[in-house]
Amino acid sequence: MRNKVIGLFSSKPTRTFNYKQVASALAIKDDQQKREIEKILKKLKKEKYLEEIKPGKYRQKSKEGFITGIVDLTAFGSAYVISDDLEEDVFISQANLHHALNGDKVKVYLFARRKNRRLEGEVVEILERHRKTFVGTVEITGNFAFLITDNRQMPYDIFIPLSKLNGAQNGQKAIARITEWPDRVKNPFGEIVEVLGEPGEHEVEMHAILAEFELPATFTEEIENAAKKISDKIRNKDLEGRRDFRHVTTFTIDPADAKDFDDALSVRFLQDGNIEVGVHIADVTHYVTPGSVLDLEAYDRATSVYLVDRVVPMLPERLSNNICSLNPHEDKLCFSAVFKMSPEAKVLKTWIGKTVINSDRRFTYEEAQEIIEIKEGELSKELLSLHKLASILRKQRFAHGSLDIERVEVKFEIDEKGTPLGVLFKISKEANQLVEEFMLLANKKVAEMFGKTGPGEKEKTFVYRIHDRPKEDKLEGFTRIARKLGYEVHTENRRALSRSMNKLMKQVIGKPEQNLIETLALRTMAKAVYSTHNIGHYGLAFDYYTHFTSPIRRYPDMMVHRLLHAYQNGARSASEEEYEARCRHASEMERRSIDAERASIKYKQVEYLADKVGEQYEGIITGVTDWGIYVEINENKCEGMIAIRELADDFYELDEENFTIIGRRKGRKFQLGDPVRVEIVRVNLEKRQLDLVLAEE
Repeated sequence: MRNKVIGLFSSKPTRTFNYKQVASALAIKDDQQKREIEKILKKLKKEKYLEEIKPGKYRQKSKEGFITGIVDLTAFGSAYVISDDLEEDVFISQANLHHALNGDKVKVYLFARRKNRRLEGEVVEILERHRKTFVGTVEITGNFAFLITDNRQMPYDIFIPLSKLNGAQNGQKAIARITEWPDRVKNPFGEIVEVLGEPGEHEVEMHAILAEFELPATFTEEIENAAKKISDKIRNKDLEGRRDFRHVTTFTIDPADAKDFDDALSVRFLQDGNIEVGVHIADVTHYVTPGSVLDLEAYDRATSVYLVDRVVPMLPERLSNNICSLNPHEDKLCFSAVFKMSPEAKVLKTWIGKTVINSDRRFTYEEAQEIIEIKEGELSKELLSLHKLASILRKQRFAHGSLDIERVEVKFEIDEKGTPLGVLFKISKEANQLVEEFMLLANKKVAEMFGKTGPGEKEKTFVYRIHDRPKEDKLEGFTRIARKLGYEVHTENRRALSRSMNKLMKQVIGKPEQNLIETLALRTMAKAVYSTHNIGHYGLAFDYYTHFTSPIRRYPDMMVHRLLHAYQNGARSASEEEYEARCRHASEMERRSIDAERASIKYKQVEYLADKVGEQYEGIITGVTDWGIYVEINENKCEGMIAIRELADDFYELDEENFTIIGRRKGRKFQLGDPVRVEIVRVNLEKRQLDLVLAEE
């Protein structure tokens, strides 16, 4: 009732109401409930939420008592609301959440702050639900059923009437949608919208992960049919206004298992001793027109999703793997950035525009790496020249303050049923760095084209890839951890930070703490996002940066291609508001995609160790909390947890300041970065959880 009263006043902040008018507006006729309203009004006046204009007549006191923000649910059921209106997060007790869930956009009434207490509030309105569906296991008991949700940040199971099970059987994994949630009812009501299948089956679990992050698994028939209608023939009309690179040596360098090639490199040795390097990017927007069903689908997805065993593409296979893909020995339409470069890697001239190419060769990274190492092989002159230029660009970038932080990537060797057979670690070598440097150069130069404006020129709306500087408290925490592990990080200025960070990344290579340090360093940094408001890219130390080079798998690159083409043809500036909203959506979908990829890797890690219960491994402590110690196993980079209750020799307490758990009586310590020997005691595939204990000493 209180929540409804607050909602009424907040929706009509200038109106005055007495208790009878409130009751009428809320369609309440019961005299007892009317008396309750009268009490609520007096209490809200006492809390300074309402002011009494005349006896019995109330009005919302001030709009300043309200903020809007996003709910960040804690493991204990309470939450914090993060708002752009405040520097401080607002604490919301579980009782004051009023059915708001993690990620929801809410309106919050702020309580008067008590001395030396945190800022607290109450959710008065749910403005936008973050999630519409939830994944879980169906549990049928007698005349009712529940969906027991997999999501740790969904603290309520969903009540499913038997008539709304839609064929789901007890114990099956399924997707449910919340249909209603009455005010005084603890659990929401819902219906099953899709049955996934039996838990533990590879396909079921991969689809469950996609559904958990509300990502699509397939394309509809309508989308596939739209892709079929696109011609793969290049007409003379399509070549008009394009620069012809079909006679220039061109090749792609990609992973061995890649099926879509959205970038190629061309090399031409000029008579004046300079080198022309072309960065050719698939011209996806030539085929995917604005507002078409394919375009709307690509916008909704915003990115291809890379799970441990598959790619869920942004565009149907006919486009991503065939028509747009820069396959060898086929004419392909591109959007290109072409650089005239000196042998010292100085960019003397830049040209950006539409082209047509024909790739001479498809290299895998391994093939290109071998040529770089042995200095001979097909197109070795071109590859070695690019390698030399890329090495100089890379050195210059780090000298300018770019950060060299990369995490060891875990990959799995899996059989045709999806069963993990072994763990592989992806290492970036010179061939990877060669491609990376020229993609960075193209992205940077495209961003500069419209970001750098001359005197009197008005900047046009553009899509940038931005990366903010790390927050001081996070940087301070990382510095303390590094120091405890025997490393120094200097933070007095940007240049000192980048130099010491890059030095640290080299120092930890091959050491047990390598993955820990790399992971913590990445967590310390702000997350890169898309925006029309350019603040530069801190990690790369670029003043202007965008994403231009992967339009087959990223929608922001398609936006950049369209804006580029439009502006090159004299178009006026696009709507900043419209493009900023698109950037926010793309950033959110990118985050979901990354989370889904991590969840799939975590699942395979746990599955890989399912038959190794009782075995012992060397590991390193990667996290300490009130409830347990997180340990990463050195051999396979799988992470599990030792529950505090398993440490039976003492009563352990968390020393948050020093990232340590300490025994109260004996003083035994477990500190972040410490080596430990652990034993696997339990494996929970559904929860993607690995339970460990300390191995017998």
